[in-house]
Amino acid sequence: MPEPKPKKRKPGRPKMAKGEAKSSAVNLRFTAEYRKRLEAAAKAKGHTLSHFIRETLDAAL
Repeated sequence: MPEPKPKKRKPGRPKMAKGEAKSSAVNLRFTAEYRKRLEAAAKAKGHTLSHFIRETLDAAL
């Protein structure tokens, strides 16, 4: 009797748990100089640019 084939996994990242995923995106445009300053500040804190921007906005709100 042939063995049943295992289910194929869908390509890509698995879905995140409910409430864990980000709910919306905001697109921003920065000058090259401003972006360099943001990236340098994020790197100095050991964060990604996205995390640094979120953290900074949280502190301001």
